[in-house]
Amino acid sequence: MSRPRRSLDWGFPRWRGYEGGREAAQVRLCDRHGCSEPGDCPAPKSPNSPERWYFCQQHAAEYNRGWDYFAGLDTEEAAEREQAEQAESKGYSEAAHYGWAGSGDGSRTRDEMRALDVLGLDADADFEAVRKAWRAKAKEVHPDVKPGDEEAAKAFQAYQLAYEVLRQAEERREWHGHG
Repeated sequence: MSRPRRSLDWGFPRWRGYEGGREAAQVRLCDRHGCSEPGDCPAPKSPNSPERWYFCQQHAAEYNRGWDYFAGLDTEEAAEREQAEQAESKGYSEAAHYGWAGSGDGSRTRDEMRALDVLGLDADADFEAVRKAWRAKAKEVHPDVKPGDEEAAKAFQAYQLAYEVLRQAEERREWHGHG
């Protein structure tokens, strides 16, 4: 009596070579018209939609280059979404003070960069430069110097806020040993 021949793959198809497969593999082609590459990179058809295109790597890169993640949202909604995205990775930014970061190397937040722009300073300005710029600009538009001037009052508030943001950031850096 002859024994039935047992296959050598033991139920683990990935142990076989590619040519050893018994059934045809389904390959989804790239959704870009005229492309015959395998489409294994999903891309959303529209913001907040579960429907996806499936592109090859080259066409996915081309599609993503023009993608605006915040398209169709007003400023508040965009800020809300950005906040939600950052909430998931907050632990990483909290641990940033363990790095070897100094100003001008990506260690400043977006708010700090905006504040530096308001004061007309570069990204690598130290806090002494911030203090000098703030004093000079605030003196020009102080309500005592220009009483009743609405634009000057707004500018003064903007300078105050920018200085406050940068002062708090500087205190945080000193607290974490960056100073």
